[in-house]
Amino acid sequence: MNLVEKLNWRYATKRMTGAKVPADKLERILEAIRLSASSLGLQPYSVIVIDDEELKKKLRPFAHNQPQITESSHLLVFAAWDVINEERIDNYIANIAAIRGVTVESLKGFKDRMAMLNGRSEEQNFFWSAKQTYIALGTGLAAAAMEDVDATPMEGFQPADFDVVLNLKEKGLKSVSLLALGYRDAAQDPLASAKKVRRPKDQFFIYN
Repeated sequence: MNLVEKLNWRYATKRMTGAKVPADKLERILEAIRLSASSLGLQPYSVIVIDDEELKKKLRPFAHNQPQITESSHLLVFAAWDVINEERIDNYIANIAAIRGVTVESLKGFKDRMAMLNGRSEEQNFFWSAKQTYIALGTGLAAAAMEDVDATPMEGFQPADFDVVLNLKEKGLKSVSLLALGYRDAAQDPLASAKKVRRPKDQFFIYN
């Protein structure tokens, strides 16, 4: 099946069986997320991969008791950087230099263009970083579909409580969005057999 067929197959799964996603499939999904597009290539976020059942039980009350939290094989938490500071930018520049085999000095022009980040407030930078996580989330949804793995994107949770349980403040992160990975429980999920509803092409696309 091609990507469009896989996207027609996928839906935001409401109930999962708890069956584990094979390690090779999980690794390909995670790698796709890591390779996702990001403004400036900065990737101002991290992804917390949770498969510990007890930890998922602790988190479930802070996600409106949604069953996907504990029925998933793995729960991914997309967490944005709390601040964008000089250290994080320097680390990024050093990583580019190391991977591409160039000097840090040769990247001065690129680093100077990133100075716009220093001119914004922490709140503005966090909002920008948080939006980056959704690009990766979308990549994860498509990658999961290609692996025949169900996935549920989730915003219905209490980020501050997740941050406490996962000790994210100590990591310089704030949770933004979730992605539950697993396998649909067709017997328990009435949407499993429902037709996908999307706006028709002639109403969705505007050609100029």
